[in-house]
Amino acid sequence: MRLALVGYGKMGRMIERLAIESGSVVALKLDEFNNVDGAGLTAANFAGIDAAIEFTAPSIAVGNLLRLAELKVPTVCGTTGWMGELNRVRAAFEANDGTLVYSANFSIGVNILRRVVSEAARWMSRQSSYESWAWEIHHSAKKDAPSGTLLRLVEDMRAAGYDRKVDVASNRAGAHPGTHEIGFDSLADTLTVRHVARGREGFAYGALQAASWGATHKGVREFAEILFSEGKE
Repeated sequence: MRLALVGYGKMGRMIERLAIESGSVVALKLDEFNNVDGAGLTAANFAGIDAAIEFTAPSIAVGNLLRLAELKVPTVCGTTGWMGELNRVRAAFEANDGTLVYSANFSIGVNILRRVVSEAARWMSRQSSYESWAWEIHHSAKKDAPSGTLLRLVEDMRAAGYDRKVDVASNRAGAHPGTHEIGFDSLADTLTVRHVARGREGFAYGALQAASWGATHKGVREFAEILFSEGKE
């Protein structure tokens, strides 16, 4: 694949390294210096690009995505904190017969965690003696708190039928790459489901897997839809 990286911070550099190792080419890198106000999002720059991977900041992600939709560039977005604009972004990609794969977390382990949490919440919804919590910690540079992933885990619990209070907490400290935890507690026992990231590689591998799908498919999909499609289009 010929890839464009929209955002070239720590995640962008990790994706670049793994992309090169897998035989892909990073043909375009846009950052805060050459993409001020979206100046680098031009048809000329994206000529011959198979997919773009967007990891920036919530304040600029939506503008980047709307422009990529206009350019008809298959796009993967791992930026968090912009999901309130999802309907607007979805409409732009669909209007241009485009492709967008988005997720609050591209870690394969986290996406499996979501399924485990949903199942646990479904059963715990019938057990009134249990109370629950949702907690996460990330490095101090992460801008949104709680994380988009934690909020999505709580949404998954609600969708599974768990309608009691979920106590939500976050920490920001040091260089921690990310831990997410859902727990249920009663007088009898405690059930804890936890995912601990060891680094950024898991997110990068997932984003590259999403880019590979996006280069040959159409539509707006959350990463989990692709991951658990079991070969279905």
